[in-house]
Amino acid sequence: MTFVHDLTQKLEDNRELISEWMAKKRSEVPIPIYGSVDIRDAGWKVAVVDANHFPAGFNNTSPEDEPHLSALLRNHIKRKHEGCTWVHLYPESHTRNPGYVENVATIKRLIEAAGFRCTVGSPELEEHGSLDGITGPLKLDAVEIEGDNLLIDGENPCLVLLNNDLTEGMVGGLGAHQVSPPPHMGWQRRRKSEHYECLQSYVNEIAEILEIDPWHLLSSWFVSEDKCLEKESCRQMLAAEVDEFLARIEAKYQTLGIDREPVAFIKNDRGTYGLGIMAVKSGSELLNLSNRKFKRLMYSKGGVDVENFLIQEGVPTAINTDEGAPVEPVVYLVDGEAASWFYRINAKKGEMENLNSPSAEFKPYSEVGIQFGEHAHGWHALVSELSMLAMGAESQKQMEG
Repeated sequence: MTFVHDLTQKLEDNRELISEWMAKKRSEVPIPIYGSVDIRDAGWKVAVVDANHFPAGFNNTSPEDEPHLSALLRNHIKRKHEGCTWVHLYPESHTRNPGYVENVATIKRLIEAAGFRCTVGSPELEEHGSLDGITGPLKLDAVEIEGDNLLIDGENPCLVLLNNDLTEGMVGGLGAHQVSPPPHMGWQRRRKSEHYECLQSYVNEIAEILEIDPWHLLSSWFVSEDKCLEKESCRQMLAAEVDEFLARIEAKYQTLGIDREPVAFIKNDRGTYGLGIMAVKSGSELLNLSNRKFKRLMYSKGGVDVENFLIQEGVPTAINTDEGAPVEPVVYLVDGEAASWFYRINAKKGEMENLNSPSAEFKPYSEVGIQFGEHAHGWHALVSELSMLAMGAESQKQMEG
């Protein structure tokens, strides 16, 4: 069954109307400077299954896309931060992850190509003069904090660009600065479920324009709150909720003629870099987990307690390599626009599994777009740009709250 793909012409016929709608919606919320989304395309459903406000894989995007990415960065910064000439990039402290370091180096290159001075560093990295990336060392700048000021060589940058998800809490020295993305969008406050709540309303509107069921553009989900999984009673409550959720999905599958067993992904409602994620086909499967696997489910970066879980419909990927390895599109966006793609490929995983593991390969669109990118600039771009609208709406709610 390829329900969504069969409607591609309808999507193209409504392109002008969608563009007008998108422009209006973008004017209503603070659009993120950048972001990335993981997409699952099952043919009968195309959905964002994870949305990142502090993207960490720019090094996997196509080099051919860098001029466009830089142009979008320049437009966003000049529009939102008038008079800005100097951007300071505040990274994570992943000193032993050359892939992440290469991501930071790529962002720095994009900012400089956009016409801005760019420095890189944080107080946590002060003992490092440089970090080793994939293609070579990344020079770090010495950073000092004086009250609310973050200083580089005694001077204030115009804009601090966060590439740090703040899971472990707020960092100092940002109070006197323009900061993007705003610190209130860090995982110390943000929840995955808030994103899907905002996304649902945008998907509903776009589905009405296209005259399709919004179910085909969003993974079903709910939040299980206050679950102390070290207690048997909490585990049983979660298992019952999962069974009820799976029953609803199975009923939907039957009405559409989708012949497969539904799967529920259980995730920490806060960011986890793909860790602490588990897939189950029944509540009893959850109850039969070993203590070791339960601890994995409760894992959180920084040791933060996990009590709220996002339960999400598992969407299989219908995209595969010639050898049968599952493929997941990852879209990188700047200023709300889908601007570059890469593809996560994992030969050691199945079509329904989380592909974000050490065995994953990353191929840029420039290398494999002909093979996998048929719908990249149609459905994949649409759902990813809806996700950026949802991030803007999340940010608006955080500011108002």
